[in-house]
Amino acid sequence: MVHILLIEDEVSLARVLRDYLQQAGYRVSVAYRGDEGLAMFEREQPDLVLLDLNLPGMDGLDVARAIRRKSNTPIIMITARSDEVDQLIGLEIGADDYIVKPFSPRLLLARVRAVLRRTQGASPQPRKLRVGDVEIDLDAHTVTRAGEPIRLTPTEFRLLATMAQHPGRVFTRSQLLDALGYHYTGYERTIDAHIKNLRAKLEPDPKHPRYIETVFGVGYRFRKPQEE
Repeated sequence: MVHILLIEDEVSLARVLRDYLQQAGYRVSVAYRGDEGLAMFEREQPDLVLLDLNLPGMDGLDVARAIRRKSNTPIIMITARSDEVDQLIGLEIGADDYIVKPFSPRLLLARVRAVLRRTQGASPQPRKLRVGDVEIDLDAHTVTRAGEPIRLTPTEFRLLATMAQHPGRVFTRSQLLDALGYHYTGYERTIDAHIKNLRAKLEPDPKHPRYIETVFGVGYRFRKPQEE
């Protein structure tokens, strides 16, 4: 049974979401404070985290940062902050998705299922891709550069693998959204946030990308091996 950790300080909302997710077949643990949620995460190691940004005890963004330092567990942010900057900060920290209050439990369930499909779906055909000193193992879901492991979130790995399997092909942001399983309007800047994270981890110099190129006015591409 998939285990979901819900960190939400609105007690009534937390109970509604817990009951709805349990009826959908998930095991749900609930924490009402950020510090308690982080302790519960470390203790129980859930499969997915639903994380409110406005929390007592410890801010949701700080909780997300702490989780990302230790784990690639998928995170869906729950926020009342409609400011795009806050949402992009969360994505840059490593969140896989976000949902803005108010929302229906049915919509949240759809987001949960979409993220789990992306992160726990069937593995690609077992093979490895190599460009320069970067090796991507599609079966093991691992990435190394010069033999050193690079830890990516499931969403970052899927984005990288999508482009690396078609080196030289230019992907629009919409095409990359489809590859990640996002089917919501207004998500184009989500791709930019994930690309920024990827470059920070993958590129020797993120300001001068060696592997992931921006094609201005179109989107992104992964360089062909002969372009190294």
